[in-house]
Amino acid sequence: MLYFFTLIVSFAAGFVSTQASNPLQKYTISAPGINATFIAYGARLTNLYVNDKSGNPQDVVLGYDDPADYIRNDETVHTYFGPIVGRYANRIKNGTFTVQGVTSHIPENDNMGHDTLHGGKVGYDQRNWTVVSANSTSVTFSLLDQAFEGFPGNVITFATYTVSAGPRWTSRLVSIPLDEPTPIMLANHVYWNLGAFVDAAGSTVLNNTLQMPYAARYIEIDNIEVPTGAIGTTKGTFLDFASPKQIGRDIESAVNNCGYNCTGYDNAFILDRPRYSSPESTELSQLTLSSNSTGIQLDIYTNQQSLQIYTCDNTNGTIPVKRSQQHADNTTFVEKYGCIVIETQQWIDGVNHPEWGQEQYQIYTVDSEPAVVFAQYDFSVLGP
Repeated sequence: MLYFFTLIVSFAAGFVSTQASNPLQKYTISAPGINATFIAYGARLTNLYVNDKSGNPQDVVLGYDDPADYIRNDETVHTYFGPIVGRYANRIKNGTFTVQGVTSHIPENDNMGHDTLHGGKVGYDQRNWTVVSANSTSVTFSLLDQAFEGFPGNVITFATYTVSAGPRWTSRLVSIPLDEPTPIMLANHVYWNLGAFVDAAGSTVLNNTLQMPYAARYIEIDNIEVPTGAIGTTKGTFLDFASPKQIGRDIESAVNNCGYNCTGYDNAFILDRPRYSSPESTELSQLTLSSNSTGIQLDIYTNQQSLQIYTCDNTNGTIPVKRSQQHADNTTFVEKYGCIVIETQQWIDGVNHPEWGQEQYQIYTVDSEPAVVFAQYDFSVLGP
């Protein structure tokens, strides 16, 4: 095992010295009907263009024109625009967990030191990943995590992004622990606006139609958004998206749903696939989102068993949208509910809730299968 670890370190170090000298360099990949740009800082998606109902390309993800602004953002408001978050996405209660009798403590960087968010003070989103391979339709990044932030052991992760006709964007995240048992839960943290700010209705996601046909349950949280251990049902509540529904229809009922004194969605929905489908099946769309402003529709297929949905409840009109999204005479800013984050992941804080039976999907060892997060994003245009 030591020999294997040494090979991995040498492999990663070689690429760092030759290909990761500029973590802000843009890598653009394209296929018919889709164009996506990434940077190595956070293995981050910065732009994604698909055609609208008029055949015009629209950039449907939030971010910055200048890649250096991602670093400035992380040093101030830290909004997590477009990166991979990890080693453990979402929240860990008290920043503490125990795996095989060993307790680890990760820096609490959220809610005034009450929990860990997205891997600690310097998570995967603030790391300079290595560019392993890049061509016209695909780019692969790697990151050697040498016990970052106090997580146990060393982990190497490969992130491969591919675009293809459809149009389709596919994300494959593969993480391999090299020595110690450890929790691993990665996620893409993309801020979407399918309306692309083309008009007043497209400046928020409130008029977007959302459906999650298999999200019959959700993980209940306290007033700082840490799981209580209870599992709730969505049927008949403002969290019910089993049938297509505009995001704004019930959002005013979601009081204190996204933390104390917060109105909106920031919830982990459990994906209960149909009886004859396996728990990690990727054959069925788990989420459909569409905007009438552009006619763009998104379907997400994933092997994960939860979707974290955040409707940008805390954005406040201080961050301008990119030049590609400026359609008015005056500068457009990201206002409240101006976007939606969709994280394909396992159950939030499952590492601290053995009663949920999630260990096989969150704890990995040197002799287990790797941690794999597969997410496929299919785009289409609404019919007349």
